Amino acid sequence: MSQSSYSQMWKEAMLELSHLLAEELPPEPPPPQRDRLVFFQQLATLYVRYIQVFRQLEEAHNGLVHPQKRRLIRVILNGVMGRILELKNDMVETEFSEYHYVNDVLHALKLTPAELEIPIPHFFLNERSKEVEERKTMVMEILKKVEDTENPVSLHTSLDRLMTEKEAIQIFQMVERARQGRKRAKLSKQTKRAKTTVALSPEVAAIRIQKVWRSYIERKKRDEMKFSFGIVAYTEYDTPSSAEIAAQAIKSSIQIQQKKHEEDYLKSVEQILKQLREIESQDMSNTMKNQIRQWFYECRDATGVFPDYPSEEDGGSALIFSEKTPQQLMEEIKESEDEEKRSKMKKKEEVRVNDEDAGLKKMPSAFLSDLEAANKRFEAVWKNRDESENFTQMHEVELIKEEIRKVIKAEVRIKVDEEMRQELSELKLVVDKDKGAKARAYAKKKKVSKGGKKRKKEKDLTADRTSESLCQELVEQGLIKQAKNVRMQDFLGESNYLGTVLRQNDVEPMPSLLDVREVLTLYAILPLGSQEVHEKAPLVKSILLVGPTGVGKHMLVHAVCRETGATLFDLSPYNTAGKYPGKNGLTIMLHMVFKVARLLQPSVIWIGETEKIFYRKVPREEEELDPRRLKKVLPKCLKLIKGEDRVLIIGTTRDPQSADIKALSKMYSKIILIPRPDYGSRYVLWKKLIEKQGGKIKTVDLSNLTRLTDGYTPGHMVQVINSLVSEVHIQELEKRSFIADDFIPPLSKLEPVFQKEEEAIKSWYAKTPLGKRRYKAATGKEEQTPPKGKNSKRKDKHQKSLKKKQKS
Repeated sequence: MSQSSYSQMWKEAMLELSHLLAEELPPEPPPPQRDRLVFFQQLATLYVRYIQVFRQLEEAHNGLVHPQKRRLIRVILNGVMGRILELKNDMVETEFSEYHYVNDVLHALKLTPAELEIPIPHFFLNERSKEVEERKTMVMEILKKVEDTENPVSLHTSLDRLMTEKEAIQIFQMVERARQGRKRAKLSKQTKRAKTTVALSPEVAAIRIQKVWRSYIERKKRDEMKFSFGIVAYTEYDTPSSAEIAAQAIKSSIQIQQKKHEEDYLKSVEQILKQLREIESQDMSNTMKNQIRQWFYECRDATGVFPDYPSEEDGGSALIFSEKTPQQLMEEIKESEDEEKRSKMKKKEEVRVNDEDAGLKKMPSAFLSDLEAANKRFEAVWKNRDESENFTQMHEVELIKEEIRKVIKAEVRIKVDEEMRQELSELKLVVDKDKGAKARAYAKKKKVSKGGKKRKKEKDLTADRTSESLCQELVEQGLIKQAKNVRMQDFLGESNYLGTVLRQNDVEPMPSLLDVREVLTLYAILPLGSQEVHEKAPLVKSILLVGPTGVGKHMLVHAVCRETGATLFDLSPYNTAGKYPGKNGLTIMLHMVFKVARLLQPSVIWIGETEKIFYRKVPREEEELDPRRLKKVLPKCLKLIKGEDRVLIIGTTRDPQSADIKALSKMYSKIILIPRPDYGSRYVLWKKLIEKQGGKIKTVDLSNLTRLTDGYTPGHMVQVINSLVSEVHIQELEKRSFIADDFIPPLSKLEPVFQKEEEAIKSWYAKTPLGKRRYKAATGKEEQTPPKGKNSKRKDKHQKSLKKKQKS
């Protein structure tokens, strides 16, 4: 696409965004909605429309090379992402479910389920590519040093201490199989030598040598090319087409242009900033001082006394330069003293109104005001701008000057305010001595109240150590790990097309794998990728992924780290066992992990098999590991994560029933079920895996294969494909393609996830806080109005006490 096409796409997205802002910011607030279904439909419609705007803006931002346009689009993107997360939060609170089915909304807007996919902005990684690569190299270098200097004896003892009985048996089995294989190979060689040799003609001998050599070369090529989950690929199917090569070349050229234009823009900003500071800053300062002095004397002529200078919180001299009379300014300054009291009264009034007018309302947004300001900026500057002569899409110098003048003006105003405050105090001392004393007392009072409550700082237990030494120690201890190179798009699946119909018939559908991918993108990737979104959006500190073995829980953790460039910390019970013993050691370990996680943010703290930490009863074979040592300390560390800290805790479990559900629910604010794949997801998985393997879909009855593999997870499917890619099978597949019978033997060796196991996880989820609310809403036990406020609860208690008295 050309630059004009991307610009047109941006304009179309901004047109739709302006319509959305007009609907969300009406002149008068709409009345509360009492029908929960109607309210959810309104939220879902806004949610889908914002996603369409998000998709267009992300594509335009990734394709445009104009630096100033990209900066404005970046601001709008952050606002749209934040608004999507706010609407998602409102939808969860309305429907009491993490998964939503909006097929009716898609049908009304004439959209397909594929257009509901949440895109992952490219700037998450493009702008931090150097930083991510430096972290990777740092971890790899430390690991190499550890491997080189580590003593094999000490490693053996540590493995013996941590090894379980099951792991030991597996090692013995592996060694025994290797011994038997060597014996068989030796025996086959001896039998071949014993055979009588037959003289071959030179022609036949040359053909045989060629066969062996060509097969060796092909095997070598296949070994060098592997997919991320370990499947060998055929070179003929992996060779990119000419169209793919051309598209990749266009993308790389756009990225090169973006970097070049960005460098030119930054150089121009530095030059213009230096010039304007030298030329215009002194004139700005003199003009401001003259205006402020004039205001001093106008106020004294109007009121008889010199005014109080506006504080920094009120805007300083910026308040003076607004188009108002001196008397109005004096009144505003006096009214500012009562602002806190009025705000408190307003909050109480809002609580009272909410109690009286019970109904469903959207939560106040932290992003709509930013979106409105960005939309006005777009309409004022870019909407009707003629760029017919700007073929190279270079930056606009006049726009840079306009922005830099604002920066210089703010810098000059701070210095001018300091000087004029001093001048005003001297005038008051000379002319109004009594007023001057009162002004000083007032200023002192303001300074005391300005500080407010100080945030309680966490004690730094490693203040004498550098961040590099802490990182090195955590890598050596295995607490910092290298995330695998998997993407969110590698988590394959299909949408649930019957979700809306099932819920209309009071049947709770199981989510599809694509639903899981969407939810994790919203809760984990978007906040971790953008600092602005993380600070203002509803804060999600911890996520729990629940599902049977093989559904992709670990893959999703690594995909979150890969998409956001996050540092991966591993606090799984097996990984922390035997490390930093004792109470003090545990405290230091967690302090180091969370300190380094803030330094290297965004960060993901992964707790695999998290149910072991919250065991109701520890099994005997795991007592030595002491898996519950983190149970009391982790919730305290969770409270230390604030909005400015892009740190996310992700727990994974396949056996949540063995844990204390109350402790798990307190630790993890979001609990996400990952089910075994449904028919649609299994069909897509088999198709993609076979195609990547080089098989022909026409020769495989995918429909029957998908039905046969009900209950098998993506992990099982990968194992089946891997077992089919042995050397013997490769030689057979050179002559023919995959057929359905090839999959039966390896599938028969695997145990699928039965319906009972899935039902057990569903019944466990129904006991979680959100599951209980969903059950009450589905059975009609919960009222159609939102929870009551504090005042109404007091009234209910008072009425109950009156009834008891009357009965007695």
